[in-house]
Amino acid sequence: MPSAPDPQPRVTLIGKPGCHLCDDARAVITAVTAELGESFVERSVLDEPELLARYAEEIPVTLVDGRQHDFWRVDAERLRAALARPPR
Repeated sequence: MPSAPDPQPRVTLIGKPGCHLCDDARAVITAVTAELGESFVERSVLDEPELLARYAEEIPVTLVDGRQHDFWRVDAERLRAALARPPR
């Protein structure tokens, strides 16, 4: 019997290489998602022009369940609280 596909990660980090705030955000997101058994994906504004047009002045941007959660900095407690709620 085939296994079910992995669910879409609830957290998305939008940033770019060489961004120190992105590195800081990634560290917080990595710790919180690991603690809660969640996963996350990263997308780069350099690879996706529509992301660059939308978020250029706000990176890093964190999305939870497809909605903007934070930008510039990620607060671990706020991220934990968002992930404690069921996905929308």
